[in-house]
Amino acid sequence: MILYNVTFTVANEVEEDFVQWMKSTHIPDIFATGMFLEHKFFRLLNSPDDSVTNYSLQFYAASTKKLIEYESRFAHELRYETQARYGEKAMPFRTLMELVE
Repeated sequence: MILYNVTFTVANEVEEDFVQWMKSTHIPDIFATGMFLEHKFFRLLNSPDDSVTNYSLQFYAASTKKLIEYESRFAHELRYETQARYGEKAMPFRTLMELVE
């Protein structure tokens, strides 16, 4: 199993809108691609900066093949939507992880 994790640093001034948009629009749009088996959305509890809040958006894929397909077919447009809406007020950091069994 592959974990595609996107951690966002979100300015407090857009935090409420960011969370609502993620839950109502962005997460459902990513999940609707059919490339992921499940997802989770977390708020990080430890932040060294009071002017921002960090969120982790996690999507689980069955294989790297599915993730590569997501990247080639869907990622650019979905990333653009987030960038267009929030600019530098919601900065992403992406990581890929593989389940160790």
